Amino acid sequence: MQQKIIILDFGSQTTQLIGRRVRELDTFCEILPYNKFPKDDPTVIGVILSGSPYSVHDPEAFKVDLSQFVGRLPVLGICYGAQFISHTLGGKVEKADSREYGRAHLESINLSNPLFKGFEKGSQVWMSHGDTITAIPDDFEVIGSTADVANAAFASTKQPVWAVQFHPEVFHTVQGTQLLKNFVVDICGSRQEWSAASFVDSTVAELKQQLGQDRVILGLSGGVDSSVAAVLLNRAIGDRLTCIFVDHGMLRKNEFQQVMDDYKVLGLNVIGIDASEKFFADLAGVTEPEQKRKIIGRDFVEVFNAEAKKITDARWLAQGTIYPDRIESLNITGKVIKSHHNVGGLPKEMHLQLCEPLKWLFKDEVRRVGRQLGMPEHLITRHPFPGPGLAVRILGDITPEKVRVLQEADDIYIRGLRDYKVKLSGEEARRVLAAGVPAAMQDGEIEVSLYDQIWQAGAVLLSTVRSVGVMGDERTYENPVALRAVTSTDAMTADWAHLPYDFMAKVSNEIINKVRGVNRVCYDISSKPPATIEWE
Repeated sequence: MQQKIIILDFGSQTTQLIGRRVRELDTFCEILPYNKFPKDDPTVIGVILSGSPYSVHDPEAFKVDLSQFVGRLPVLGICYGAQFISHTLGGKVEKADSREYGRAHLESINLSNPLFKGFEKGSQVWMSHGDTITAIPDDFEVIGSTADVANAAFASTKQPVWAVQFHPEVFHTVQGTQLLKNFVVDICGSRQEWSAASFVDSTVAELKQQLGQDRVILGLSGGVDSSVAAVLLNRAIGDRLTCIFVDHGMLRKNEFQQVMDDYKVLGLNVIGIDASEKFFADLAGVTEPEQKRKIIGRDFVEVFNAEAKKITDARWLAQGTIYPDRIESLNITGKVIKSHHNVGGLPKEMHLQLCEPLKWLFKDEVRRVGRQLGMPEHLITRHPFPGPGLAVRILGDITPEKVRVLQEADDIYIRGLRDYKVKLSGEEARRVLAAGVPAAMQDGEIEVSLYDQIWQAGAVLLSTVRSVGVMGDERTYENPVALRAVTSTDAMTADWAHLPYDFMAKVSNEIINKVRGVNRVCYDISSKPPATIEWE
């Protein structure tokens, strides 16, 4: 029987991060809306209450009946979760004189409390709240304080309940992983049986039972999610899996052939379709971003369905849906707030059942599973790439020539990121390692490529803009290219990557010298929010 931690989501932007940290402790967890606690589930060994954008005093604040689990299971409240516990059980929560945000240090810690086993006095934590707990409930004791927050951490003296006003899930809390390990492993008693190896073994067995002798169709994109799903299914059912890879003409330079070659090495049964002429014809003259996306989505379904119908005995459609896709598609009230193309996107006319072998995995777990399956590293660490491809990185209408120009510029940029090595230490090194990048720590440092340090990167062609330049004593009037690179943990928020100046100078010079049609290179220093990662 697989153990699990339940994380009740009160709307925090870092709830997914809590889940990822728990999974990194080889422990399965589920993130559920605050009001969906599963009653009478014997596999639940502990409960974590997340943060929230609300104050406990807001009329619309999310509330949960603590009696469902307090006294029965170990409970850890984080930020709003801590304040909700205090407020509900008789403590006092008030508006702070000033918002308590940023780094702080635990100047006072009860090191004998199991939550703080292995901690160091003065350990750095990360605060982010507008309210503060001014009095804790009866039968609770303070176990951690900072210079400004007296009740930074507290625990019940009678029941297994702990609460912290800081965020142990973020990297700025230096011993946050230790705190979560103390709770999940020592207090809740996790056997730490959730791993890439155990997932592969159990999922292959489940797929064999679920699919039997049926034939399955999978739409490949070349990305890590669909590729890992394909290899996992191939291990379970072999050549009864048929993969379809559609080239809409807006992939990266040589990507279609490179990906097809990779899939051949992996032993996958793949049908590659070059449908670029159809896509370019239907996109001709279209400049509005959303319309471009809709045309590409419509055409992809038409091309995919036409090929899939030739496989008359197929009964299943497999998709590379991962856990964050499903979480983001529902808000904490259960209503759809963001639609994902691979969440329930099953055309009715196909009359197929849906198979989602990765539906419980976070992105970094998908990569670990890929390594467990023996997939090549360049496929596993590939950056996310938009479904419409370079069409949403070309401002204005789409033509084969514009795609060619952008492909050349993008290829120089991405190759440069892969070739340039950097040394990282501290929080940055921990962030990169936690994302699953294979690197060995030596003298407190790791060496990785810029590409592996970054969540997503790409070039953007500003084809609606022309700028004056000079080349060989001649005046030019050509398009600028903007380079984009961001760091992130889940793409819900992202910061622009601080690339080295010598790298940017080299790449800019190479693009302008080698790519005909480009005479200026810019770098996008916008974060998300307010900007998005893609330009369209």
